[in-house]
Amino acid sequence: MKPQKITDSLGFLLAETARTWRSKLNQRLKPLGLSQAQWVALVHLARAEQDMTQKNLAECIGIEGPTLVRLLDRMARDNWIVRRESALDRRSKTVHLTRQAEAILQEIQTTAAQLRKELLRGIPAADLAQCADVLRRIATAAQHI
Repeated sequence: MKPQKITDSLGFLLAETARTWRSKLNQRLKPLGLSQAQWVALVHLARAEQDMTQKNLAECIGIEGPTLVRLLDRMARDNWIVRRESALDRRSKTVHLTRQAEAILQEIQTTAAQLRKELLRGIPAADLAQCADVLRRIATAAQHI
């Protein structure tokens, strides 16, 4: 059997690393009472630079619209988000964080920062910078294909 080139396994390694990292974070966030889908949605909403429509949020999270609607129904019921008519398109709804969500986001960010510190411990800053640069270039290439 011939040895595998690094490029042959890079996609798998990238996906597996992301899955494991997210899984570890999910374990640490469980005590907050949020599902993985909920905290991922909250983080995307918090990072958004402008009002986010339900459609945009579904694309960011990587789930289908009907699945997102059920998730948002639960999140609205639990007072994590509110939905409003879009100012640009009355057929669309924008999703907004509540004060309750904004308060818990600090706990999410603190927990994520601690995990990140643990996972990246011992890796030189120059290596991390190079890794981030390569990942950005791969992401850019993927968006243009």
